[in-house]
Order: sequence, then structure tokens, then C-alpha cells
Amino acid sequence: MRQLLDEKGYNSQQALSGMEAVKKLKEENFNLVITGLKMPGMDGIELMDRVKKDYPDIEVIIVTNYGSIENAVQAMKKGAFSYFVRNNKPEELLLEIEKIRKFWRLKSDNDFFRDQQNDNNYILQTYNEKYRNILNIIRKASKSNVNILITGESGVGKEVLARYIHQTSDRQEGHFVAVNCQALSENLLESELFGHEKGSFTGAIERRIGRFQQANGGTLFLDEIGEMPVSVQIKLLRVLETRTIEMIGSNKSINVDLRLVSATNKNIEKAIQEGTFREDLFYRINTIILEVPPLRERKEDLNMLIEFFLKKCAKEQKKKIDSVEQGVMDFLLSYSYPGNIRELRNIIERLVVLSENGIVRFEDLPERRKISIANTDNLEEIIPLREFRKDTEKGYISKVLKECDGSLNKAAECLQISKRQLFNKIAEHSIK
Repeated sequence: MRQLLDEKGYNSQQALSGMEAVKKLKEENFNLVITGLKMPGMDGIELMDRVKKDYPDIEVIIVTNYGSIENAVQAMKKGAFSYFVRNNKPEELLLEIEKIRKFWRLKSDNDFFRDQQNDNNYILQTYNEKYRNILNIIRKASKSNVNILITGESGVGKEVLARYIHQTSDRQEGHFVAVNCQALSENLLESELFGHEKGSFTGAIERRIGRFQQANGGTLFLDEIGEMPVSVQIKLLRVLETRTIEMIGSNKSINVDLRLVSATNKNIEKAIQEGTFREDLFYRINTIILEVPPLRERKEDLNMLIEFFLKKCAKEQKKKIDSVEQGVMDFLLSYSYPGNIRELRNIIERLVVLSENGIVRFEDLPERRKISIANTDNLEEIIPLREFRKDTEKGYISKVLKECDGSLNKAAECLQISKRQLFNKIAEHSIK
């Protein structure tokens, strides 16, 4: 039975007794338990009772003989999904498992869309004039079919805005398909976008549909488009001009109907001058440009965002939060957030996880963020706050790099930012 399931692409594990099954359920996540009725020690009915009590979302299929069908029916009344008679065609069992798989996929999709809808609360509310103007532009532009370019620092929520564009458009019933152009090599990115025919290159063991076709009728979001190789840029430009694609290994044109939303934290105009980004493509993707302000320029929204993430993280971690120490709030409202909204969420998630007795504590803040500002009683020179922040950030990153012996991976982990973000900061501050 396990061999059959593995051949069909399911990830299955085997337990030789009911108690072994209970142990495995504690160690890993499962969607389905297939069990016999008669087993030494814990029988199938008792195992099903344990599963339904401790893991109500896990389904159970009872395997039985013809003579025990009545017992299997009784098990279904207690909560089993169905039963399978030994020696029947295995297709019958696979059909039942497929029903469960479709149910889980539907449940997952519903949970995802419900969470996305709830997450819109913090997208749609703002006291910041610049961000409010961005939302107004989105509401107008989303009803059209124009291409939109979202710019801004890493972590400001560019993909969240792209999803909002999709959800408020006439294409909301179609798919929202996201591709990170930086995460894939040139060849992989081309295959990911356009798809490929079987045998079109080494390793192409089957035909695969690309993201352009998956987004047909919906929205394609190209994140970090500034990192897209020039060879792929040329092909993307042709798609935008002809609204057709050709899969790798095929000369057949396929019509595609989609809205393109792109995002980057890169200076595209500088990239054009350096020859790493095509100017004609830039004018194709930037019919409307949305410049998202960093979180440090949206201080008036901090209280709302902090409250939102506290509730969201407490729900996700299944923890009750009754109060937040004043020192924590002082820090959260004054910190500059170089990692923007993503960093704010990470800090709050840490605080919620480490909270005790319903209290979010100052002592649970990462030590590296408890920055004591130098004594400023005897200032020799007054400089702009932005410049002071920049100098402070540069010094701190340099110190962390030194502590990590120059290891970018380790420094990025300590700073709780991505390696790419660290690269950007090193370049921005000209850190050697």
C-alpha cells in the first residue's frame, strides 16, 4: 500500500502498531491515517478515537475485510472518512484519498483567501498622506489593464500591494501568480516563465506549463524585476507587445491575457545607464509607478501596525496577550526599521513567542536592538536626523560584520535581514 501511494506522489510513512502511529503523529504533520481494524495492543477504533481527539483535522480511512464491514460503518459514524475493503481494486482507495486531497486543497485555498482578506485591514488603513495617495491610485488603476511598477525598499510590502491590485481588479477571479526574478538563474527563470516541452533540454522529463499560462486571465507579479537577465527582458518585452508566448522547445504561439505588476528596490534608471536593464522594457512596465514610502516615513501608522501584528501573531502562536510593557512600546515607536514592515513583524513575532503570563516584555527584545543613544548633552554639531540615522546604521552594520569575521550569511542572520538586503546596505553606506 505504501509503495502504491509513493508511486502516486504521496508522502507516506508506515507504522507497525497503533502506539507507533501515535508517536509519529506527535513528531510530524499528516493529513490522513489509513489503519486496519484488528491490531495488537491499540486497535483501529481506539487509534481513530485518539486521532480525532488530538488532531481533529486529520482524516481516517479504515481498512477492513468483508466480514467486518459493519464495524467499519460504525467507525464512520464515529468520525472516520470512509473504509476500504481488502482485496478490492486499489483504485477505490486512491479515489477516496483523492477526495481528501481535494478537500484539503479547497480548505487551504479558503483559509488563504480569508487570511488575505483579513490582512487587507492594515493595507487599506493609513494616516500617511503619501501612502493614502498610493491606495487611491491603485483603486483607480486596478480597473484598467495597464502595467504597474511598484518601487520601494525591501520589506515595505510591495507584494501585498500587488495582491491588493489583483483583488480590486476585474481579474480577481483569475490566478495571482508571483515570481521572484532574483531567486532563479537565467535558464531556470526562462523555463519558469515560459514553460517547456518534454525533452527540450537536459532534465526536461515532462512538459511543464509556465507562469505566463498559469496567470492567463489573472495577474502576473514579477518581484525584483530589476534583477532579470537582459536575455529574458527581451523575451518579456515581446510578450508585452504581442500578448503571445512560445514554450521552450516549441515554435507554437500561445495567446496570453494577463495584467503585469512588477516590483523592484533597485534604481532602474541607473541600471539603464549601466546597460543592465532595457529602456524600452522600462517604459512598457511603468505605465503607472507606485513609490512606496519606507516605514520610517510612516510613523503615524506605527500604532495601528503594531496592534495589527500583535493580534495576528498572538492568533498564529495561539498565545493570549494582555499587556505590553511601556519600554517595548517606546522602542517600537522610536525605532527606524531598516527592514521596514517585514522587520516590524519579525520583532513582534519574537516578542509574542517569548512573552510570559500574557505580558510582552522589554527584556525579550533582541540585544542588538537595545541601542543606547550616545550622550548628546555637549553636541559639537547639530546634523539632520536622517544623516544621524544613516551614520548610526553604517557604524552598527560595520561592527556586526566585524563580529561575524566578515561572513555576510552570519551577519545577515544576526541582523535578521536577507543577504540581499545586507548587500544593499553595504553598497548604500559604502562599507568596506
